[in-house]
Amino acid sequence: QVQLVESGGGLVQAGGSLRRSCAASGRIFSVDQMGWYRQAPGKQRELVAVFTRGGNTAYADSVKDRFTISRDNAKNTVYLQMNSLKPEDTAVYYCRFALVYGDYWGQGTQVTVSS
Repeated sequence: QVQLVESGGGLVQAGGSLRRSCAASGRIFSVDQMGWYRQAPGKQRELVAVFTRGGNTAYADSVKDRFTISRDNAKNTVYLQMNSLKPEDTAVYYCRFALVYGDYWGQGTQVTVSS
């Protein structure tokens, strides 16, 4: 069984920064994708930043040059550094580990950016 525990997030003023982390426990192998998604009120869940199989990264256009995804393979942890935050970044942020044998999501954490 795989479990994901997220930390970080919260309330920040526009222009500020936040760092999120997501630690996975259990049997972690054959990772197709790991990273971050978000869902704003009234909108569909969308990709923010992920590592794909092979170690490449993919970012939403809206966060390029502001957000950075990183990982610590030894700790099965993925991070999201969010800089120059904007009110439109306000959403519930979820981490995701998509494994060959299952798709796992974190509990989600609210990030609110005030103007």
